[in-house]
Amino acid sequence: MGLAMGYTVAMPTLFSIVQSCKQETVLEWTPDFFSKDEGAALTKLVDIIIPKTDIASASETQVHLFIDKFANEVMDDKQQKFWKMSMARFLEKAKKDSDTEKAGDLTAEDLEAVLAPALKSSKEDQIKNFKAIQQYNEAIADDEEPLLDDAISRFGFANNLRGLTIMGYKTSEYVGEEVLAYLPVPGVYIGCGDLQELTGGKDWSI
Repeated sequence: MGLAMGYTVAMPTLFSIVQSCKQETVLEWTPDFFSKDEGAALTKLVDIIIPKTDIASASETQVHLFIDKFANEVMDDKQQKFWKMSMARFLEKAKKDSDTEKAGDLTAEDLEAVLAPALKSSKEDQIKNFKAIQQYNEAIADDEEPLLDDAISRFGFANNLRGLTIMGYKTSEYVGEEVLAYLPVPGVYIGCGDLQELTGGKDWSI
């Protein structure tokens, strides 16, 4: 995650973002970084990546709020511009293919039809795509005219979206306490033990 944008984030910053998401009412959500239409599409996209099964979906754990705040508060100017550009090209493709005027009106099926092929690529193609994205960012840094194929732009958006969705989901309070093995007050340290016996096969929370 982050190879296309080159970002890292300190854990205290990450947890402060997660905490602020908990305090915001989803029904009253007004995106800080995205437009209303982009926010509506984002909400559907994160649920395509992590849909509701026997556990909550990504949007039910407010992952879309997390991504909006992450983009607004953590990404630098260059990363924000790449995110905006790549998301715009992604949504334009979805709107064109589905004959839809507004991104907010795109259905989950419309979005998945663009997301699936953007994420389906061989290791060799991924390496080529990351190299092209790096050259694009270097051209911007050198005040040259950046060029990037639309398909690679959509790959960059989809790849970063998947990474941020997984990170936001795994650091949510719900997943930490209800899905992973959770001990609010850690007890004895067992350096080597069978995970199935210790936690029923679950990873430890945090």
